[in-house]
Amino acid sequence: MERRRRARAGRVRGAPVIKRAPPAVDRGRSFAPGDAVRVREAYPPGHVRTPFFIRGKVGVVESHAGRHRNPEELAYGRPGDPKLSLYRVRFRQGDIWPDYAGPAQDTAVVDIYEHWLDPAEAS
Repeated sequence: MERRRRARAGRVRGAPVIKRAPPAVDRGRSFAPGDAVRVREAYPPGHVRTPFFIRGKVGVVESHAGRHRNPEELAYGRPGDPKLSLYRVRFRQGDIWPDYAGPAQDTAVVDIYEHWLDPAEAS
């Protein structure tokens, strides 16, 4: 009974659970500045470091911000190993917010752990 209660505690009633969080696999440093990447579109329950509004969007890697323990694991008191690469990814505001009325060159930079990123398909 206690186990089910704890399992439900991390869920938001009515929130879609489309996919599980990507597995935290130590792939080393896979992306370089200038690489186009797509943020995985997953909506797991619980603590997730990747902002909801950026999932599924394509951006460009600005820089590698080092390797750090996984905060999605640390939030639950687990060790957070292996360390994962953290990237600063630039997105055009118009790609994030469909009704964005500001200048087309406006961007946002978001720190995203590697296990949330895939190479973007060439269009």
